Amino acid sequence: MGSSPAPFSDISKKAKDLLTKDYNFDQKFTLSVVGSTGLALTANGLKKDQIFVGDINTLYKSRNVIVDVKVDTYSNVTTKVTKPDLFPNTKVAVSSKFPITNLARMCISLVKLNLEDVCLMLDVQYLHPHAAIDSSIGLNPAPRLELSATIGSKDLSMGGEIGFDTASSLLTKYNAGISFNKPNLSAALLLFSLAAIYDLTSWLCPQLFSVPRQTLKATYIHAVDSSNGTTVAAELTRRFSTLDNSLTLGSAHAIDPYTVVKTRFSDSGKAAILWQREWRPTSLITYDSKARVVQPKRLALPLRASLDMCNYWFDSVLQFGIPLILLHFPPEVKEYHFLAKL
Repeated sequence: MGSSPAPFSDISKKAKDLLTKDYNFDQKFTLSVVGSTGLALTANGLKKDQIFVGDINTLYKSRNVIVDVKVDTYSNVTTKVTKPDLFPNTKVAVSSKFPITNLARMCISLVKLNLEDVCLMLDVQYLHPHAAIDSSIGLNPAPRLELSATIGSKDLSMGGEIGFDTASSLLTKYNAGISFNKPNLSAALLLFSLAAIYDLTSWLCPQLFSVPRQTLKATYIHAVDSSNGTTVAAELTRRFSTLDNSLTLGSAHAIDPYTVVKTRFSDSGKAAILWQREWRPTSLITYDSKARVVQPKRLALPLRASLDMCNYWFDSVLQFGIPLILLHFPPEVKEYHFLAKL
């Protein structure tokens, strides 16, 4: 529904995508083929140091049913069947993940597969004009339960999520957030419980709240100029357990309808740039690099880190018909990474 609030998982998603999406400082290759019958095949390969991992993903759409099957290099098979309109305003999905150690014995492995090695999940999403509810339950004797909900509208919403392990009667997570959205900006405030598992029987114990294990995160994204796609984003994180703060700034700019440049700076002194061009429909070439500029010792120094970035200058050149961006770093730069992605 157009007026429904976004699911809890989508709170601060726009800012997160601008700051992290498509940044990959290793060698990655992606090939996608889409057929006219609704069948799509995607192959991914990633080389990190001397390790190579990859997967093959098949997606098939038939009327109102979506079937997704993925096989990775660790011999894991992941399947997901989604029915968007099983009930009014309700989407239902059933997913499974199981290992197969030898493709030649695939049929035998399926018959003799240990049920403890199979992960089955049932996901249900319901959208209401003033609420969005997501639930997930494991289909096994001792399942894990997850429930998230948001209330409000597409402009202003608040919600939370909770996870519960029935085998140990432990609360695995509880998060809360609030989001404010306009056509050209979005702001969100999220409270996460990190690495915290609470026993339901100890809720009345006052010592439970004496050890802070939460993280507070504030995000903001603003479309400055819609004509050239200029967008800025910021993320401020406060970790109560260590009393640490972190700040990340990012931007995106469309040089032309087919080329996008993104930058990212953090208060830890690290900077990154990404250049992406669509050289043909659904085909992208991406280059990105990162470097350490300074080593600030407190949160008051991110401005200095940003000013030191003036030492960077970028030249757009054309070599062999392929646009490149050359980065010239000052002598103190210790790291440089390169990515080519198709």
